[in-house]
This record gives sequence, structure tokens and C-alpha cells, in this order.
Amino acid sequence: MAAGRTPGAALDGWPEPGGGPLLLVADTFTAAGVRLAVRAGVVAILQSAEATPERLLTAVRAARCGEGRMSYGVLVRLLGEAGGGDAEHRRPAPDSPLTARQKTVLALVAEGHGNAAIARELSCSQHTVKNVMYDLMTRLQVRNRAHAVAHGVRTGLI
Repeated sequence: MAAGRTPGAALDGWPEPGGGPLLLVADTFTAAGVRLAVRAGVVAILQSAEATPERLLTAVRAARCGEGRMSYGVLVRLLGEAGGGDAEHRRPAPDSPLTARQKTVLALVAEGHGNAAIARELSCSQHTVKNVMYDLMTRLQVRNRAHAVAHGVRTGLI
């Protein structure tokens, strides 16, 4: 785990990549800082303000398994920079292709919750959450959960 004010400060003096999956926690992020972190082998990124004990544990577990994980705040910031601005510049979703339940599940995924936590939150089974995710990914024509969240943020669905 590396921590600092920025990704560059957190990784300053960090050994060469290859020592295993790395979790990065920083106060502020830019697109360049995230690129630097990814090149250094970072697989999970959290913003300090969002680093609750539960989210840290989830990120550590994800990093240990080699899963890529990025907090919602960091993702929104990066997509905003990539899109050239703030929420006013996002493409609005004319008529949402998602149901209310699918939007809720997508928002919970964006916050970093897994299927079990989403199922508890919505009082349903994990199998139901899995089916809702499958259907929303089909409707949005995305490849995976991260792609669904990125698409949702870019288009104003979440």
C-alpha cells in the first residue's frame, strides 16, 4: 500500500513494478497521476476522503486478487477531465435505457459494493443482483462492471 497527497508523492521512492499488486490512497488525483500509478503497478485506487475501513478492506482484498478497483470519486474526476469539464458538459441521457432498479444497482456498484452488499441493501438475493447486472450490461452494451460505471457517469445515468 502506498499513501500520499498525490499519486506521485505516494509513489516517490517506491520500488520498481513487479513486487505484487499495489493499493494507492491519495488526497487528490489528476489523469496524469492515475496514469503514473497504473504504470507503477497500482491496481486499486482510493481517495483519502473516501477511505473508510470497509472500503480500505475491500480495496486490499481486490488488490490481493489482482482486481482493478477505483473509487467513485476518482472515476468521476477522471471522466470529467477526459470529457473536458464538469457535470454540465456530460451528455444527458435522453430517455434512460435502465429501469429504476438497474439505476440503483449501478449506483451501488459505482460506490464499490459487491453483489452480496447490494443484495443486503436492496433486500434481495445475490442471484437477483447478478441478473439485474447482466440485464443492465446488455442494455448499455458494456463489457464489464467498470465499463458500466464509466458509461453511467459519462451519460448522466448516475
